[in-house]
Amino acid sequence: MKTTLERFLDYVCWDTCSDEESVTVPSTPGQIDFAKYLTEELTAMGIEDVRLDNKGYIYGSLPANVNGDTPTIGFIAHMDTSSAHPSVTRPPRIIDNYDGDIITLESGMTIDPDITVKLADCKGQTLVVTDGYTLLGGDDKAGVAEIVTALEYLLNHPEVKHGRVAFSFTPDEEIGASQDNFSVEEFGADFAYTIDGGSFGEIDFENFFAASAAIRIKGVTTHPGEAKNQMKNASLIAMEYDHLLPPWERPEHTEGYEGFYHLESISGDCENCSMEYLVREHDREKFEERKETMKKAAEFINRRYGAGTADIAIKESYRNMAEIIRPHMHIIDNAREAIRQLGNEPLTSPIRGGTDGKMYSARD
Repeated sequence: MKTTLERFLDYVCWDTCSDEESVTVPSTPGQIDFAKYLTEELTAMGIEDVRLDNKGYIYGSLPANVNGDTPTIGFIAHMDTSSAHPSVTRPPRIIDNYDGDIITLESGMTIDPDITVKLADCKGQTLVVTDGYTLLGGDDKAGVAEIVTALEYLLNHPEVKHGRVAFSFTPDEEIGASQDNFSVEEFGADFAYTIDGGSFGEIDFENFFAASAAIRIKGVTTHPGEAKNQMKNASLIAMEYDHLLPPWERPEHTEGYEGFYHLESISGDCENCSMEYLVREHDREKFEERKETMKKAAEFINRRYGAGTADIAIKESYRNMAEIIRPHMHIIDNAREAIRQLGNEPLTSPIRGGTDGKMYSARD
């Protein structure tokens, strides 16, 4: 049997960066290449039910080895990596018995435990790091390696009794498209866990309610020498709009369950200015209040500068999957008990980012 580390070191050398600008599914050919490799590996291990569809999704299962009616538990991980940096093209560096100091990468970049706070918890452990020029791809090649190794373990240890175990490896999660072509029917699980980034023992089932807001400001441009009582500078009005939102409710001032307004981009001139916001909140009522606050700010601008000055369009992106999970908390309780049996206390915290689990949970 290969270890999880051995598989991980193999998997990260595959270039599976997804591409937000692509119109193909999956978005890059490297993901199909890796999916074919995984399919062959899983089949060679002795798993009879392994299927790769034409969109790069792998589905499969292990049959139950117990009698009786047992639920099918599923596990999901995504194969793609972020395109923020090039993929690893050679084996990454392994640090045995990490001493807790600053790590200097080949590129000269450093990883400081005083800044990367979770690094301090890794003292004495084995770390895998990139050269600093490329993206390591632990998100989510680590999840893929963990699931494949667990499947091989179950195959080789029939004394471990289990119901049917479903698994799926998906493309394009990093560009928010993994759920677009995911088939719940092909997957065939009663409930499932996505294996992605987090600390050991961390089990998350709460995420943001999310929306995007587009603000368009229409100004009036004139010659600056003749501008008195005529000019309406769209860029300045846009700045005024942003100041109507609570500055202490920006991402840099929030944590935990606290939501925020995030001005993601702004561009314009005297005549026209556009702003793009992300709106996030864990509580549905507060989420609705945030959207209403943004609309009222636009109404204020229109009263002050004239109708049609500010136009706002808000589009909901996703909802908090806790609404769907809470009626079925045995799923979380079972996972917590498994962590305790491994000698660790389970951790649960609200997710302050994206997760494909939110989309799968909303599917029938």
